[in-house]
Formats: sequence, structure tokens, C-alpha cells
Amino acid sequence: MNSCILMAEIYDNPQLRHTPDGLEITEMIVHVAGAKPDDPSHPLKVVGWGNLAKEIHQSYHQGDRVIIEGRLGMNTIDRPEGFKEKRAELTVQRIHAIGQGTYTSSPPAATRTTPVNETPVAPPTYSQTNYESNYPTSAPQVTAPQPTYQPAPVQSPSPVGVTPEPDPDDIPF
Repeated sequence: MNSCILMAEIYDNPQLRHTPDGLEITEMIVHVAGAKPDDPSHPLKVVGWGNLAKEIHQSYHQGDRVIIEGRLGMNTIDRPEGFKEKRAELTVQRIHAIGQGTYTSSPPAATRTTPVNETPVAPPTYSQTNYESNYPTSAPQVTAPQPTYQPAPVQSPSPVGVTPEPDPDDIPF
């Protein structure tokens, strides 16, 4: 299964194009942070197709931080210098904005406010006397006996029937 989830920052604005068949395609470059804070970010080409391409083009812009879910692929490119270069490309299946300016299709969550005729009630208070018990306050310390280990005696292996090599001078010719 080819599935990849990355958190990245959009480096270039998404570019919307159309195939000869009229299908939308959006391409953009994102930068993925390095493994360590001092490591540089790594560029990655991201491609979206169809309605998702339209949504990416309309809703996401340079500098947005996103979580991208998709399939990772490798493209081989013939360079003018005479060698081939392999580049990774992520085909987007889902994209989620993070941070400020989050794009979401769901309405914002409603916040509860106290109605005018309702007064807030303080939580009940408990005193230590409510929890007195006949149990001791500290448990007695029990030490478990430590098992003793004795290594098994090691026996050296006895020689197995070793046959001597034949003398090369005893060849009967």
C-alpha cells in the first residue's frame, strides 16, 4: 500500500492547468522540514487532480502550513548534462490546513454561554474529615526475598572421534 502523510509549508502558489480532456490539475512545491531543527527543509512537488485541484488552487496559498495525504511516486528526468535524475512527487488524496486561516468545510463549533436566568453553581467542597477511615496511613514495607542463582557447572566438551589425516606419502601408485 502506497500511502504517505506529510506536514509541509507551501512554497509556491498552486498553479492550475487543464489537460486536453478538460480535467483540472494543480501543481505546487512544498517544503518538508528536516528531521532535526538545524536540518534544511526539502522541496517536494505535489500534484492534485479534478475537484481537489480546484479546491487546492482556490483555498491554499504560499506560506500556508498543510497536512497532505497521498501517494508517493518517483519520476525519472533526463538532464541536459547527460544523466538521469529521480525526483519524488506526491499525488494528493486529501489536504488539511493547519494554523491560522484554516480552511474547513464544517461550521465553527458553538460555544456555550450561561443563560441570563441561570446562575453558575460552585463545585462542592470536601473536607478531610469526610474521608477518614480505619486503614493505616502508610502501608508497611515488605521486602521480597531475593532469589539466588547458581550457575550450572560448565563441562568442557570431550573430543569426538577424530580421525587423523592420511599421510600423502602413503599413496599406493
